[in-house]
Amino acid sequence: MWKQSAAGILLLSVSAAAAPPTMEIELNKLEAVEGACRAYMLFRNPSESVFASYRLDLVMFGRDGVLAKRIVVEAAPLSAAKTTLKQFDVTGLSCPDLGQILLNDVTACRDQAGERTDCTAAVKLHGRGSIEFVK
Repeated sequence: MWKQSAAGILLLSVSAAAAPPTMEIELNKLEAVEGACRAYMLFRNPSESVFASYRLDLVMFGRDGVLAKRIVVEAAPLSAAKTTLKQFDVTGLSCPDLGQILLNDVTACRDQAGERTDCTAAVKLHGRGSIEFVK
């Protein structure tokens, strides 16, 4: 009986170790600035992972659903067990014309363990306001 319990504990430990670190990204605010729409995003990293690279492929759609702009932004560095505010300017885009932002991919994701390929699946998105933020 002890062997079954030990095997179960070992299996749980391996599963927990293999789980990707979850990152919560919140689209907090959009602000019109000269020639651009500024996006403020909160990155909540509850894990012990320190991200040296965390590059997002973002696709913006107009209120009519038509592709308006595609950008790649680097959000790192992101500290372990910390919430960080980042801002990105999307040039040539008017904030009132924006209807949805798609997180298309996390194109680069590197923490102290090295390159990761599981960051897109592990991210959770939240949005404030009327703009949809989806993956």
